[in-house]
Amino acid sequence: MNGADRLCDTLLVNGVDVCFANPGTSEMHFVAALDRKPQMRCVLGLFEGVVTGAADGYARMADKPAATLLHCGPGMANALANMHNARRAWTPMLNVVGDHATYHLQHDAPLTSDIESLARPMSHYVHRIATPEDVGPAIGEAYAAAMSLPGVATVILPGDCAWGSVEPAEVTATPVPSFKAVAPETISEVAALLRKHGGRAALMMTGSSLREGPLETAARICAATGCKMYGQMSNGRIERGVGRVAIPKVFYPVDMALEQLKDIDLLVLVGAQIPVGFFAYPGKPGRLIHDGCIVATLGVMGDDLNGALAALAEETGATKVEPAFIARAQTETALPSGDLDADKVCTIVARLLPENAIICDESVSSGRVFYQQCHNAPQHDYLQLTGGAIGEGIPMCVGAAVACPDRKVIGMQADGSGMYTVQGLWTQARENLDIVTVIFANRTYAILHGEMRAVGVNDFGRNATLMLNLDEPALDWVSMARGMGVEAARATTAEEFTKLFKGALGRKGPFLIEAVI
Repeated sequence: MNGADRLCDTLLVNGVDVCFANPGTSEMHFVAALDRKPQMRCVLGLFEGVVTGAADGYARMADKPAATLLHCGPGMANALANMHNARRAWTPMLNVVGDHATYHLQHDAPLTSDIESLARPMSHYVHRIATPEDVGPAIGEAYAAAMSLPGVATVILPGDCAWGSVEPAEVTATPVPSFKAVAPETISEVAALLRKHGGRAALMMTGSSLREGPLETAARICAATGCKMYGQMSNGRIERGVGRVAIPKVFYPVDMALEQLKDIDLLVLVGAQIPVGFFAYPGKPGRLIHDGCIVATLGVMGDDLNGALAALAEETGATKVEPAFIARAQTETALPSGDLDADKVCTIVARLLPENAIICDESVSSGRVFYQQCHNAPQHDYLQLTGGAIGEGIPMCVGAAVACPDRKVIGMQADGSGMYTVQGLWTQARENLDIVTVIFANRTYAILHGEMRAVGVNDFGRNATLMLNLDEPALDWVSMARGMGVEAARATTAEEFTKLFKGALGRKGPFLIEAVI
């Protein structure tokens, strides 16, 4: 038995049975060990950003980490953007980064780099394995860290630690610390503030508090105290749809968010942060609440947020109150017709959404109406881009589909950001994943047009146009998808899109619709 075998055994005993991988020479012993473990599902990504994006989508739905296999510092560097998104989503992820053998580092070979310094900004936990015998304890500790934060754990595996011999030993599951209980005095203080501020108070929620049960508890608190509730601007997963709480999110555009939150005098943070603008803009505030707003923290990530909400409901007398904001079924109306635009695409998808679907939303500016439209759709899970690093959507669909093979996954994908990790379509085809990808083909970085105007630039010259548009030449998503083994078709009218979307929902396997808007 070698260190790589021990690594696989430690992953499996802790329930980590999926590995998204893009291996290189330093990881060949790990690959060989994986080959000896048929209970481990190995999924190849053709680019490391696909690997970590898929691991993010998987863990958001599976509530446990996948392993990733990355090749040295440059391979991990390719993966960092979606590690950043996973970190912002508080996603449990366990990255294994291969490195040169410990004794080879002194030679400064071409792939040598400072992996720790690259990993730390995008990881909650980083550890370099020192010996073959260190492999098992290190992987167990990384698993516990990923689950208990929850967050991104990165382990560096030198080649000689993978191929070096270890003594046979029983491998046992690693205990995971429980989430920290919120102090009773904190519950009492927040309850008193809610009673005082009533309709000018709001709960700001994220993490596990956005699942169906905790959301309903929070909605009872809102009904009992008169307060409002919001999801923070970006969240890892929200359970939504008819019969569940229709929680609004904080708007992305600063002016809209300021208007949305202008009357909030008390903000109670439930794992969330104080809402701020995605960027700074001349003459506009960074914080999206007014200066006199009181901020109280019910709990932070790593706390038992669901338990804290339950205790707060008891304290406020909300346990037997009917919850507020429950979504009701939408009224049947005719589907849109005529020339296709982004809002019509969103309306059609929301109206035709199948029960228990998973939405992976990287529609960026094109899909701004979609979240609101889905309040009254059949019950579904909503996953979104969290850290703002585009290129998450296509691989996030891969991970969600691997985690939930019995559920339809629908990717709402902007065309510009889709090009960052378009290789993920090949993985969808290879694994025959049940994914419908909707491409908003406006052939421009539309969000950047808006950002230019937001900083006061309204007239675009030749250079700006070249940097913001994708039409010279226009991207051909149908050809790209087919070239990677995914069936695809193009829609230019609402009627064409409706027909294609209905057809895609009625079949298994990956399908891409290029919606020309």
